[in-house]
Amino acid sequence: MLAKITSGATVGLNATLVDVEVDIPGEGLPAFNIVGLPDKAVEESKERVRSALKNTGAEFPEGRITVNLAPADIPKIGPAYDLPIALGMLIGSGQIAPDVSSSLFFGELSLDGNLRHTNGILPFVYLAREKKFKSVFIPKANEFEAAVVPGISAYPVESLLELMRFFRGAVEIKPVRKISLNTLLEISDAEFDFSEIIGQEHAKRAMEITAAGSHNIFMKGSPGSGKTMLARALPGILPRLTEDEALEVTKIYSITGNLPVGQSIITSRPFRSPHHTTSRIGLIGGGSNPSPGEVSLAHRGVLFLDEFPEFPRHVLESIRQPMEDAVVTISRAKGTVTYPAQFLLVAASNPCP
Repeated sequence: MLAKITSGATVGLNATLVDVEVDIPGEGLPAFNIVGLPDKAVEESKERVRSALKNTGAEFPEGRITVNLAPADIPKIGPAYDLPIALGMLIGSGQIAPDVSSSLFFGELSLDGNLRHTNGILPFVYLAREKKFKSVFIPKANEFEAAVVPGISAYPVESLLELMRFFRGAVEIKPVRKISLNTLLEISDAEFDFSEIIGQEHAKRAMEITAAGSHNIFMKGSPGSGKTMLARALPGILPRLTEDEALEVTKIYSITGNLPVGQSIITSRPFRSPHHTTSRIGLIGGGSNPSPGEVSLAHRGVLFLDEFPEFPRHVLESIRQPMEDAVVTISRAKGTVTYPAQFLLVAASNPCP
């Protein structure tokens, strides 16, 4: 029997639909194959799904099992396909028979069948709303991310067993209660209060001009003179994030796994301070499967480069283009992605080594 479950994949900061097709013909030698450009994490989902089904009390189908992740030309990365694959196997083997045509599924399974916190939930829920789906099923640990997206019912699921019982009508899963973005942004607090800095009036005046005009700034002074403290206090005097800016930043943090568990959205402007031994890929982004670097994690916020002369020349030269264009485009053999990189650069150094 063939089952079709709809899920999603992230490409850059946005998500695209992925059809998870599970075919269980009921014949042939036992085998479990996943096709459609899966990476190592997706390949390993075979063992997670097998253990999760058995520990949930469901039957693992016998015979040949083929899972196709379509479209096949988009790389599938990460463990988020565990839930749709497991659900497709339950439907394909006739253990449950729900109507899933208007729902999207996304989440990583543990071996006991529970759903773990999964990266990239926010762009996935926005994709569901954009494509006119009625509901999304996500891990309960990610429910606060989905709470800020209006116009879509997000069901937080604790385990595969709970989802099975829900589709059989044995239990009820209530949709996530929506949270107003304005309410969250109004209670945002900066890490350091600029008004509590004593002295250094000329440096504070320079920081105020930097914040007012979004100018980059370079500070030079002896150790202990307050350069780092001033830089850390700078986000507190920048304008409050707008709703669109907060969503942009949160998408980046959601995809990279930097969004704190239990937090709905990034409410304050980012402050990133990479060590001077950071590589060019760490600063700009990249890798075989391109991911955002520090310049994108500092989007709409502050990128602080302490010990500025200690950074290698080729690393510093690489941030020239992102500073001019406010975006960084990463091209690899597997594809090209563009990440936003509109940040305020603060650099600091000592007078001499």
